[in-house]
Amino acid sequence: MTTPLAARLAALAASSGPSGPSAPSGPDDPDGPPPAPPAPETPADRPGTPTDHTHTRTPTHPPADHPQALPQVLADRPDGTVVRSGRTVAKAHAPDADPQDLAARLRIAAHPLLHGILLPPLPLTAPGGFLLLADDGRALTRWPYGSPVAPDDPDAAPWEDAARLLARLHRVDPRQLPGPVPPMRGPAKAARALTRLRGALANGPSEAVPRPLRAAAAAVEQAWYGLPPWARDEVPPPRAASLCHGDLHLGQLVRHPATDGRWLLIDVDDLGLGDAAWDLARPAAWFATGLLAPDIWTRFLTAYRAAGGPALPPHGDPWPELEVPARALTVQTAALAVAKAVTGERALDEAATAVIDACARMASMPQQLAPGGPVVR
Repeated sequence: MTTPLAARLAALAASSGPSGPSAPSGPDDPDGPPPAPPAPETPADRPGTPTDHTHTRTPTHPPADHPQALPQVLADRPDGTVVRSGRTVAKAHAPDADPQDLAARLRIAAHPLLHGILLPPLPLTAPGGFLLLADDGRALTRWPYGSPVAPDDPDAAPWEDAARLLARLHRVDPRQLPGPVPPMRGPAKAARALTRLRGALANGPSEAVPRPLRAAAAAVEQAWYGLPPWARDEVPPPRAASLCHGDLHLGQLVRHPATDGRWLLIDVDDLGLGDAAWDLARPAAWFATGLLAPDIWTRFLTAYRAAGGPALPPHGDPWPELEVPARALTVQTAALAVAKAVTGERALDEAATAVIDACARMASMPQQLAPGGPVVR
């Protein structure tokens, strides 16, 4: 992150904006503005680490929610930077983010139909103006702060809350929203993961990429080309009538007010019309590959169905709807894991090996993620 960007985000987070000070809503305002996002691409492709941003606090500084607290960098990656100042965060979105599509997503997040589901942005330029462009054209936004899922307490992970929020999101009528509603970017992110893998192999370390990593990359590529074209972002999906989050994982939930408020979904960069099953695909893929315990999967699935989620039939085997998205998320996760291993010149860990093994099975038996197929009750 450049110094000018850091300074701009810190000033933006500390500003009161056109609508006055950015105090968070309290218990008497249950549908008022909730919390703020970590950053775009968290490593939450693995169940044990919902986010990779940390909240550091120096003992000599005031608490982070103190009016005089120093700005904190919550996340800093090429595709997204987030700076916190007290109860507010400012975010610099990916340099290649389309400002028009992002502005549409921000208007949707601020719409009353999404209150209590998505974190609404804070106005920047005027009521209804939620986006600024930096001098280099990068989109900047501003949000209230909310506390994320604790990465060191997996038993407290809000799987049921996530499922209920998704069900409510999927039941929103897109025709009632300010349009045009952009397409959900889940398949685009999967395709981007493959591009990143290919780039890592082409531009890797000067020494030859180790044979195990090349074999892993080949399994990922084979599994990728076994997916239907819509899951590779080559054609529109056959079902695209639902409002979807596009990148659901535990790093996309925060409590607002911080610490004890309600759970809300954050990060609208991929929000849009698509197949609602995509939002269930990451936990489905984790379950099928053995990375998510069956009881957690059952809790998540049951909560989604009980809340009237339209992506699945209310009873019976959900796998016919989940199969393709779950395979796509498995390939995406594996591609990113191999790319990071190549770039970092390190071996694959156990979780990465599990999803790569699943890709190998998918290449030889296209309908199988798990050795005996997913056991779904």
